[in-house]
Amino acid sequence: MSAAEVIIVGGGPVGLLLAGELVLAGVRPVVLEQLPEPSTAYKANALVGQVVRFLDHRGFLEDRPRTAPAFLFGALPLKLSGLADNPLYGLQIRQAQLEAMLEQRARELGVDLRRGHQLLELGQDDVGVSVQVRGPDGTYEMRTGYLVGCDGARSGVRKQIGISFAGHTDPGVVSRAAHVSVPASWISGDRIGLYAWHRTERGAYVMVPHGPGVLMVSVIEWDGPAPDDDVPATLDEVRDSLHRVLGQDLPLSAPTTPGPHLLRRGYVANTRIATSYRQGRVFLAGDAAHVHPSVGAPGLNLGLQDAANLGWKLAAQVHGWAPPGLLDSYQAERRPAAERVTMQTQAQLALMSPGPAVTALRQVVGELLDLPGVTDHVAGLLAGSDVAYRMHAGSAHAVTGRFAPEQELRVGSRVTRLAELMRAGRPLLADLTGSGQLADLIAAWRDRVDVVSVQARTAPAEALLIRPDGYVAWALGPDGTDGLLDALATWFGAPNPRTAGA
Repeated sequence: MSAAEVIIVGGGPVGLLLAGELVLAGVRPVVLEQLPEPSTAYKANALVGQVVRFLDHRGFLEDRPRTAPAFLFGALPLKLSGLADNPLYGLQIRQAQLEAMLEQRARELGVDLRRGHQLLELGQDDVGVSVQVRGPDGTYEMRTGYLVGCDGARSGVRKQIGISFAGHTDPGVVSRAAHVSVPASWISGDRIGLYAWHRTERGAYVMVPHGPGVLMVSVIEWDGPAPDDDVPATLDEVRDSLHRVLGQDLPLSAPTTPGPHLLRRGYVANTRIATSYRQGRVFLAGDAAHVHPSVGAPGLNLGLQDAANLGWKLAAQVHGWAPPGLLDSYQAERRPAAERVTMQTQAQLALMSPGPAVTALRQVVGELLDLPGVTDHVAGLLAGSDVAYRMHAGSAHAVTGRFAPEQELRVGSRVTRLAELMRAGRPLLADLTGSGQLADLIAAWRDRVDVVSVQARTAPAEALLIRPDGYVAWALGPDGTDGLLDALATWFGAPNPRTAGA
């Protein structure tokens, strides 16, 4: 029976990112992906939220991340260009491209990615997890210390360990989407609206150009004709749905360009969260832990940050220096984030629904969204930056528990950025005091925490202790260095006397 330190079930974006994070932390995972080749299904088109900055920390972006000057909330305009500190970062990238990028990085790091390998059974005891796997050459067994289910909304891992997927699906709210071709005369002028979601008294729709001669059309209907789940979606079905919502016939035809092309149907009002993200040595991440309406495109922001949060904590446990409660902090931090996303996406979907009462509500909410304080709040809600982790050790500084603010820094004579200092995926103490005192204080953690002396024109604090997932565990404030040693012990384990005197 072969062994692995960690097994990840699911080789989509969440599983691949988690695998890379584990390798950066010195753990060698095995990734089991039942598909023999990367999926060609058309899925997400962009990343929105704090995960864009996390990908910048790991060097995935060619350019610095950029904030969106405007966005939508429930198909209502949200103007962001006037915000002093806009938290809503965006990155246009198809999910297939993102997966390819993450897979390339994982393979470069030496991840054992096994395509065409399906988990059949799992069982766990006090010291590990046993799995049975079906691969191209037959069935085999493996043993691992920990297993993470990143295997999607229908997660077999979640079902096998008996964790409930609590929530609600409304079969009366149906979305249909397709890549189509539309005569140029219909997309010029004001005949149809492009780019943004548009609400009518019969539903909502959006149309976005997806290349030469191709439009992506997505339609949501409330209480429309019930679909037959046993029959695949058709272009005629999408055309009829758009006609009901738009109130006019739109000459849609199939694209003539090479595919793959989007054509799907789903229940958009599907909101569920796993009652627990962990059972013993088995964890859930991404869609295996939560699903929600897709409005606002928050899914990858949520799921990829699950992986960023869990990776370093799981590695600490494998290496034997994880402090008590570190693995439990995964659910304590990430489940509230999922609750916020499910709340705001349901609210947006409700604002897009038909009816005169909703029309009146939209007028009120639209007026509120023009108020600066409300704009700030909603932008943070959409970005996921409104949830600060409750650090149970460290300072009460305002930045503690939040994603580290981007800084342009100077290390000696070299100009750099905070994101570049986080490439290695290790905890980092960024010391702006110039005294060297902090390096001496944390000497007993130098095997786990990097220290760099930096200079900055402006900074939220004179020193920041940053976790591998980009969140601030401690900041130097009015209390001085009080709390630093507690924060180190809370997040990075007991001091190592061998490094203290080095």
